[in-house]
Amino acid sequence: MTSVEAVTSALEKLGIKPSAMVEHDAAMTVEAGLQAIEGKCPGVFVKNLVVRDKKAGLFLLSVRHDAKVDMKALPQLLGVSGGNFRMADSALMTEKLGVAQGSVTPLAVMNDTEGAVRLVLDKTLVADGATVALHPCTNTRTCSISGAELLAFVNSHGHEPLLADFAAAAAGNGNGGGGGGGGAAKPKEGGKAKEGGKAKAAGGGGPTKGAGKKENASEKGIEYTKAGNLPKWYEQVIVKSEMIEFYDISGCYILRPWSFSIWEAIKDFLDAKIKTVGVTNCYFPMFVSEAKLQAEKDHIEDFAPEVAWVTKSGDGDLNEPIAIRPTSETIMYPAFRSWIHSHRDLPIKLNQWCNVVRWEFKHPTPFLRTREFLWQEGHTAHATKEEADVEVLQILEFYAAVYEELLAVPVIKGRKTEKEKFAGGDYTTTVEAFIPAAGRAIQGATSHGLGQNFGKMFRIEFEGADGKKAIPWQNSWGLTTRTLGVMVMVHGDDKGLVLPPRVAPLQAVIVPITMKDVDEGAQLKTCGEIAAALREAGVRVHVDDRSNYNPGWKYSYWELKGVPLRLELGPKDMAKQQIRVVRRDTNDKEDVPLSILPQKAALLLVQMQHEMLARARQTRDSYVAQALTWEDFMAKIGAGNLVLTPYCNEKEFEELVKKRSKEEALAAAGEEAEDDRAAISLAVKTLCIPYEAPPLPDGTPCFISGKPAVCWTLWGRSY
Repeated sequence: MTSVEAVTSALEKLGIKPSAMVEHDAAMTVEAGLQAIEGKCPGVFVKNLVVRDKKAGLFLLSVRHDAKVDMKALPQLLGVSGGNFRMADSALMTEKLGVAQGSVTPLAVMNDTEGAVRLVLDKTLVADGATVALHPCTNTRTCSISGAELLAFVNSHGHEPLLADFAAAAAGNGNGGGGGGGGAAKPKEGGKAKEGGKAKAAGGGGPTKGAGKKENASEKGIEYTKAGNLPKWYEQVIVKSEMIEFYDISGCYILRPWSFSIWEAIKDFLDAKIKTVGVTNCYFPMFVSEAKLQAEKDHIEDFAPEVAWVTKSGDGDLNEPIAIRPTSETIMYPAFRSWIHSHRDLPIKLNQWCNVVRWEFKHPTPFLRTREFLWQEGHTAHATKEEADVEVLQILEFYAAVYEELLAVPVIKGRKTEKEKFAGGDYTTTVEAFIPAAGRAIQGATSHGLGQNFGKMFRIEFEGADGKKAIPWQNSWGLTTRTLGVMVMVHGDDKGLVLPPRVAPLQAVIVPITMKDVDEGAQLKTCGEIAAALREAGVRVHVDDRSNYNPGWKYSYWELKGVPLRLELGPKDMAKQQIRVVRRDTNDKEDVPLSILPQKAALLLVQMQHEMLARARQTRDSYVAQALTWEDFMAKIGAGNLVLTPYCNEKEFEELVKKRSKEEALAAAGEEAEDDRAAISLAVKTLCIPYEAPPLPDGTPCFISGKPAVCWTLWGRSY
């Protein structure tokens, strides 16, 4: 990201000295920016919008803070043929302008050396005598310069801005462009944005073919950028890092040792956790009869379209079709009925590590949305509601620990709304993760309080200590291999995987750097001794002594696989009794004496784990916004945020938000409908009612209904 110092230095080269430079808390919105500089910074505060159109390209609109921008009026205002302008995603802003979301400014064109962004200035900002207040590429500072100085600055960086009359356009005058009475002049050649950005939500499509492709990229490495083409990037990372191999049945994938080892680390961690609260492992058959599956129609209704059926054995048809489990309530609870008779039989706390099949019709994505996946499912029965409720939250904490302590992925804990809860249960709790590159949330794991509903359905009863018949209180909870996909998308970069040390199959790789006249035998012996010392310190390490690959190739290979530490040992290092240590997450390099290497490596791994979580949390938090009105809500959703709103928590208004947000997004994209098979939707949904939320003042209105709000609710577009 561009520093304040770089901006001020660029201004000074032109003899421009800001009349004011105010430091303040990060201002993510125009309102926050105005409040931060009130009485301190002269001039008109500048609002910035980055918009894109497939045909017209990428535009940075810098306007007065109170100006209204009509997306539908932009083609005529800008004098372009495109007609489907929409907000560009934050990753594209960062890639092209070198600034983070909330820090966009017309000064950022200094980073656009390729001319990918067309700058459009509100003509009032550069009128005679005008002064503007804008961010110097960071939203923790605001500076004041004259409109003439702003023009001089952008021109000096090769950007001749289009001057547009946004006030006239907002008033309905189509001739608001500054290029003549018929609108604006077309952008000069080279001013179009390259196609890219996050996957197109409408219809589930993605970037155009070739979007985000690196120039002269090797086919052996990652050929696409994460910001430019997230779907292609993700596919290449998981395949080329040897996590996944595609299979000839759509939606089913081979988990190679590199990914399965990470799943085993998750399994070992969580298995130890659940056993501390008395859970034991078991295994139930994967097949279920049609009669049992239909025993709880309300529960199975959500899964019905995804159930896979076995109908043949050899050449003959089965007497009745047999389902492959989509989940195991209907398989396990008849057994509970046989086992539970007295309060002395409770609690029952069972878990199984297994696979399930849900025959998704939507576009499958490895780890995130697959037809067969691995998971654990816990099923418990308790004598009292209080005991069951305690366990629901215990398990939720364990799931949060998987993500935060193991995978270094921050999550938001909360309770699902009635609309989004598990079918047939009393309530559902969840941990929600966020993928910044996509601007979308993803459900991490859920822990359900089932109440007595399944006990009634399956006629599970026990005799209490008071001699009376009672129905047990049940819970179910599950976590899947989706965890791996979330980890990849949160931490990966344009070189490949970036693995948190606690789950990395290898935490360090030693690469000997061989040269002529070097005793390779002695060098490899030293590598072996270093590896032994590291293993004794608890570090998972490998010596890459392959003679058919040079060191540079090996560096790229292990970077792609995400190994946390690379240790380079050359002849000079041997002479100095040291080794070069390179961190995968930051590329920081340090020469470390061999005498302290085991301690240093172990410390670095702990430090990396902590810092990866801290960075991911800081990034996630920058995408969490509050909104009190529908208009503000949709603007922040459009910018790729999670949005916290006051909400009346009534199901009909949740449906209204989904319907209205989808319609408005489709209209803005110039499309009539989205593909039902799309893996992701434009509709905004509730993610959870967060357990940690700010106080809600009495009388606060719901942002959609206007009724009194009863809670803060987190919304977003989701996988």
